[in-house]
Amino acid sequence: MVYWSVVRTRDFFLSMLPLTELRASIPIAIEVYKLTVWKAWLISVIGNMLPSAIILYFIPSVHRLVISKRFLGSFFTNLLKRAEKKFSGSYAKYGIIGLAIFVGIPLPLTGAWTGALAAFVFNIPFKKAFWSILAGVCLAATAVTLITLFAGGTLRWLL
Repeated sequence: MVYWSVVRTRDFFLSMLPLTELRASIPIAIEVYKLTVWKAWLISVIGNMLPSAIILYFIPSVHRLVISKRFLGSFFTNLLKRAEKKFSGSYAKYGIIGLAIFVGIPLPLTGAWTGALAAFVFNIPFKKAFWSILAGVCLAATAVTLITLFAGGTLRWLL
């Protein structure tokens, strides 16, 4: 019983990391730790959403603190203005559905962490951003799970 709780905890924390997120935690949970598909999916989604919720909640306060500093304030203000100007047309066109699709694409740098930062840059309210990111994380988790099951089954069949 202790083994299962350690495995779940490892998978949960692996899904929280910005580089791996659930793109690594689901395959490892299913293929290495032999968790059931629904447990791997659920643990990874919850673990992936926790940091993004924290980022969405606290980044406005951190931003206010940073812009109050003399040098950093002007640097980050200009950086955010440029990013918003560059991408504002795309966001205005696609909105929160675009955010969900962006997060849902299971590629590097398109996960919940980046989605939370993008929601901040585009001033998306917390509730809308949270639900949009959750939809994207669920989409990505489903895609990664299906890819893992197909690839794992194919490799077992070949070997």
